[in-house]
Amino acid sequence: MSASSPLRFTAPDDCVEATLNRVGKHVVLGLPVAIGKPNTLVNAFVARVAADPTLKLTIITALSLRAPRGRSELERRFIEPFSRRVFGNYPELEYLQLIERQQLPANIEVVEFYLEPGAWLRNDVLQQNYLSSNYTHVARDALRRGLNVIAQQVAAPPPDEAPGLLSLGSNADMTADLLPQIAAMRASGKGKPFTLIGQVHREMPFMYGDALVTSDTFDFLVKDPDTALFCPPNMPIPPTEHAIALNVSTLIRDGGTLQLGIGELGDGICYALQLRQKQPALYREILESNGLLARHRRLIETEGGTAPFERGLYGCTEMLADGFLDLYRSGILKRRVYPSAKLQRLIDEGHVDERVSLHTLDALVEAGMSRMSYADFQEFREIGLFRDDVEYDRGVLITPDGQQLRATFSDPEQRAQIAEHCLGDTLRNGVLADAGFFFGPKSFYAGLRELPAAQRKLFAMRGISFINELYGHEWELKCAQRRYARFVNTAMMITGLGAAVSDALGDGRVVSGVGGQYNFVAMAHALPEARSILCVRATRISHGTTTSNIVWSYGHTTIPRHLRDIVVTEYGIADLRGRTDREIVEALVGIMDARFQGALVSDAKRAGKLPRDWAIPDAARANTPQQLANKFAPWRERGLFAELPFGTDFTAEEIALAKALRSLEASTRSWSGRLRVMLSALFDGSPIPAIQPHLARMGLAEARALPQLVQRRLLATALRKILQSG
Repeated sequence: MSASSPLRFTAPDDCVEATLNRVGKHVVLGLPVAIGKPNTLVNAFVARVAADPTLKLTIITALSLRAPRGRSELERRFIEPFSRRVFGNYPELEYLQLIERQQLPANIEVVEFYLEPGAWLRNDVLQQNYLSSNYTHVARDALRRGLNVIAQQVAAPPPDEAPGLLSLGSNADMTADLLPQIAAMRASGKGKPFTLIGQVHREMPFMYGDALVTSDTFDFLVKDPDTALFCPPNMPIPPTEHAIALNVSTLIRDGGTLQLGIGELGDGICYALQLRQKQPALYREILESNGLLARHRRLIETEGGTAPFERGLYGCTEMLADGFLDLYRSGILKRRVYPSAKLQRLIDEGHVDERVSLHTLDALVEAGMSRMSYADFQEFREIGLFRDDVEYDRGVLITPDGQQLRATFSDPEQRAQIAEHCLGDTLRNGVLADAGFFFGPKSFYAGLRELPAAQRKLFAMRGISFINELYGHEWELKCAQRRYARFVNTAMMITGLGAAVSDALGDGRVVSGVGGQYNFVAMAHALPEARSILCVRATRISHGTTTSNIVWSYGHTTIPRHLRDIVVTEYGIADLRGRTDREIVEALVGIMDARFQGALVSDAKRAGKLPRDWAIPDAARANTPQQLANKFAPWRERGLFAELPFGTDFTAEEIALAKALRSLEASTRSWSGRLRVMLSALFDGSPIPAIQPHLARMGLAEARALPQLVQRRLLATALRKILQSG
């Protein structure tokens, strides 16, 4: 973007001053989601503007991350040592700390379009400044708000890469979409001054696709002072998530496309898909024993499958989670897609493969292609169908030795000549996954860095408009690549007529954000043979009370009922696409917790959506947590569906401590619960040898003061129960 090489800074403060000199006193700073933020540089902007009331700073971003912190003394004893070990010298964002302390200066504004889930429900600043936008519209909305600075972490080229290149690393998402618009604005001479800043981070993986840029894309480059990337650990997969994931795994079709998110459910789906791939007989036995095949056999056979992945999957996902690396290593993520709709269709239909030959040209003719335009030639040469030294001029192919061959395929002899003199050997530039950004544990970043460049190129970072949007000039290509797409996302609640609640509460308070969920749901309805799969826990516990997540109605929805598709809970699958209102209610009753079915049915009957004499099926009445636990118990005893199948940064003691702390929290939400816990700690809270390492980890092994003695007994009581339960 800059006319010359970027200016380089060592001190973030110097970069801030240079930016102010260029754009003026009001900085509208665009920051990527998650780990793409250059925290030390952002903190320098915040400090500079906070110290000068004549300046103004507007930050437009999403998913501002904080290292975990404890609310109670016991939680702090647990979290702080873990945080020091895992997050190291991750620099906290100063604007988040100011917001937490309610000290954000009047001349600093923070606008977020996706919040840390559930973290800011009671914070008026972020609630009032939340920007509700589809992910694909954020770049547009940021420009309308006066965006004049983009700053993000970038990766320097490894030794085997050409000098003068940089990578946008984890976040091609919005930056790649904005770069052409900024260039056009600058070229017109009508735009306001704009500054692009890259902070070079030594741990950022060097990624390709739209992330690959030249260093002069940036006006300024500043060195990161060797800080750590934010790296959330793998969390234990609860039994409920394993059950939902198993159901979802039956809906993924071989030779298809997968969108997946981060977290325990994503990990659970990867685990179930690996089970399907590596132990298909056992996988099918589990499905049979759980009754899943009996209930959903037709849906599974038409939309998904239970056999191993022969053709494999391609990932087209908003966020590249570490699970995609596991799927790659397991031989599941192996369906390559190429930037040619014509050849992609032929590959997926089995007419051709990656080897280039006369047969490839024959297949193109059979598909209806008789002559080739210059655009066709450029596309074909880019993916290796033609050799790099072959040229095209006004309908003629020119070979390196000067032969001229008409660029037509209809004549068999002409095709043979082209095959002999012009074709390459193998298709190239195929990818296994396209993603907008990535985010995950420390081992995930290391895994990406350690991949050879040829394998890292298989995971292409792309502008979010490519990932989350179907329509546009690449519409035909996206349709060809996203075959049998399965877009898997989560929801908080589902209404009785099929609408989804995913981002906010009924009173308008934002839990997280729309992000790309609406994009993917709409895309699933537009793409042939694609499906949207929304996953929701059947129940939740709030203030000690269990309530249903399938409700008759709710004061807010994220996905309207007319875009209903597939809903999955731990109790089964509801295919809502094309169903009438009565059929929708019946399907949802079949996958909800039995304790709440009667109330929903009564509401539906009052609304005239069910006949007065309709009765809940006996099979649905078995939808209870105990029945579900019984179904999975034999498989857990055999070592399947473990809590941490992919490892974690937590130690064994920390895993037990986390469970104990959760148990304590759940048990003390009411006065009666607190009394029972205190009495139990008083009479049965003496530490036993088995929990001494846990108490030592919490700094309570040698407690002397009364508060610490009480904490020790409370924790010992909870730990004893956890260890006894296995």
